[in-house]
Amino acid sequence: MLYQRNLTTKIFTAAKDTPVVMVNGARQTGKSTLMQGLFSVDRPAYITFDDMDVLGLARSGPQIFVQSLPERVILDEIQRVPELFLPIKLSVDQNRKPGRFFITGSANVASLPKVSESLAGRIEIHTLWPLSQGEIRGKKEGFIDALFSAKKLPTVKPATIADILIIANRGGYPEVQKRNLDRRKDWFNSYIATLMERDVRDLSNIEQLTALPNLLALLALRSGGIINNSDLSRTLALPLTTLKRYLSLLELLFLVVPLRPWFSNLGKRLIKVPKLYINDSGLLCHLLKSDIKALSVNGTLLGAVFENFVVMELIKQLTWSKTRANIFHFRTTNGYEVDIVLESDDGKIIGIECKGSATVKADSFKGLKVLKEMTGKKFHRGIVLYAGSHVIGVAEDMQAVPVSALWDL
Repeated sequence: MLYQRNLTTKIFTAAKDTPVVMVNGARQTGKSTLMQGLFSVDRPAYITFDDMDVLGLARSGPQIFVQSLPERVILDEIQRVPELFLPIKLSVDQNRKPGRFFITGSANVASLPKVSESLAGRIEIHTLWPLSQGEIRGKKEGFIDALFSAKKLPTVKPATIADILIIANRGGYPEVQKRNLDRRKDWFNSYIATLMERDVRDLSNIEQLTALPNLLALLALRSGGIINNSDLSRTLALPLTTLKRYLSLLELLFLVVPLRPWFSNLGKRLIKVPKLYINDSGLLCHLLKSDIKALSVNGTLLGAVFENFVVMELIKQLTWSKTRANIFHFRTTNGYEVDIVLESDDGKIIGIECKGSATVKADSFKGLKVLKEMTGKKFHRGIVLYAGSHVIGVAEDMQAVPVSALWDL
């Protein structure tokens, strides 16, 4: 099944004034399908570096390879040939016509200094994550724009705990949407094995290849928690320098997603350590070996998966929302925290707490109240997303909101 991706409009817009448009993201999120389906007429040529013959030619003579390319081309999985970036720069400098190169990458090679410097001012980069809930339903979500508006959040059709269990356990990878649980397990096992055998080897010389999937599984157990590198190093019996390199590699492959702490110079010391999340709740459940039944009887486990799900849905929506905002977490040294903080470019602050239950208690808002006190007039709204049925206001700028608002607004 083909899904309409909500990032499409931004890619089209970029191609009108930018010579190189890159879509990156984890493998199997639909980058190649998206790029090849963008054009109904005047389609660019398509070249994939998963083809070993093409890969060999590109690596043996990158300059000549780029010179021989058609005027408009899609280059798929370019992280396998980072040597092409400099020749592409030279080609663009000779002809800055918009929409010449459409490139995809399953690793964030654009974050590497040499690559980012070579194409600075010539490239626009977008990240494609697994399917959002709106994309699965054929809808472009406007939840973030609704949060930052001056209007009260409207009533939405609720999602029950049973709905949340199914949605979170399935996740957003396109290939697993129509598979039953056993077939999803087989797909995720193959997916992880392929990443380790191909993409990891392409990007880094890993001495202990088995340690990397072990690290990924350990991070799944600690999803949404403050990451302690020293503790991870001891648990896995890895040198700290090696652990940090492995963490960077998993982030480079878009498998783990850091959430940086929100802080400002308010004279108060906040904990400045990132939290890490897995890029997809379905992959998280697979790594945790947790199915719907396991989630339904373990509230702590459900809470962690629920938070991971919400964080990733918001990260996806930030790639297309009209409101430009950054996403953080908030935690003070005396234990007050807010799962998610959104800060818009104009300085508005929104706090979001995640509660994987059908009820909300008064103390669910305590972290949000501290955030409001610290941010003053910048604080726009605080909400608790929960698996309940109604929008419940506890103050003019504090509400409990059904999690279905994520995809219904």
